[in-house]
Amino acid sequence: MSSKGCILATGGTGYVGSHTVLELIEAGYDTVVVDNLSNSTLESLNRVEELTGVKVPAYTIDLLDKEGLRKIFSKHKITCVMHFAGFKAVGRSVHIPLQYFRNNLGGTINLLEVMDEFKVYNMIFSSSATVYGEPEYLPFDEKHKTGGCTNPYGKTKFFIEEMMKDLFAAAPQWNIVLLRYFNPIGAHKSGRLGESPIGKPHNLMPNISKVAAKELECVSVFGDDFDTKDGTGVRDYTHVVDLAKGHVAALAVIDKKWGLKIYNLGTGKAYSVLEMIKAFEKASGVNVPYKIAPRRAGDLPTFWSDVSLVKKELGWVADKGLDEMCEDIWRWQKMNPGGYPGCSNGIQDMSS
Repeated sequence: MSSKGCILATGGTGYVGSHTVLELIEAGYDTVVVDNLSNSTLESLNRVEELTGVKVPAYTIDLLDKEGLRKIFSKHKITCVMHFAGFKAVGRSVHIPLQYFRNNLGGTINLLEVMDEFKVYNMIFSSSATVYGEPEYLPFDEKHKTGGCTNPYGKTKFFIEEMMKDLFAAAPQWNIVLLRYFNPIGAHKSGRLGESPIGKPHNLMPNISKVAAKELECVSVFGDDFDTKDGTGVRDYTHVVDLAKGHVAALAVIDKKWGLKIYNLGTGKAYSVLEMIKAFEKASGVNVPYKIAPRRAGDLPTFWSDVSLVKKELGWVADKGLDEMCEDIWRWQKMNPGGYPGCSNGIQDMSS
């Protein structure tokens, strides 16, 4: 084991999780992954191992399986948990809210209880800018009120944040970092790691890249009547590698035992859906047809981040621009048509 400690990454085969595992290894940390593979594949970890030359212990575990979690904590000397696992599609959460609450909230409660049993009190949580709900002002800073979320997915992130705040108030031995993401996109520069959802993608950029590759017919733009520059939704898009490095930077809070801290991870810049399509066309040299579709339930017209706090306290800045994000996505798409091949070999089942 390295002197830096061992990080358990829940949901570590997923998009942000796998990129973060790679950055953790390169920063000198040991890592262990648990994932139920409901929306990912072990192939992402195979490629992390290929890029780093380091074997990553991985277990197929659902966080609702408390005994399975106990076995992992018994087997590995975990020093910190990075909690990525959870259902994340905004639109689907509106249609199946109970599944989102059971999975995201129930799994987190199990995880925190097992951490307490094994006296592991260091947690970095993958939260979301959706916890801010309707903006009272923009850009969002960490002092903006939370709650009033417009969809069940956002509510699960908000409820988990509130649980962790209450846990810290009751048991100050905990060190907790809540990282609020602003729209992760992009892929690893190698073209070996990227976003590869199982089934039809729900996020904008995988849809754009699949249309450019002629795997899908056209991009559905959900709403062109928002009060924005061109009527389409405006967002702060952040390169996934920058986000991953933000998690490594957050370990400074754990090392310094700062208690509970909250940080935005974004760029502080905002682009509309149509601007993203045009930027991708520029990066790929390919026309991306689109059609206007009705607004989705729960979508906000615009939001972007104030990231001055994380820069001041942790020295973290998202330094990859929009052109690089789109170029990396297109490289990933061309090298991996159809995404990762399905793979289940090598993962250890600790659920029984």
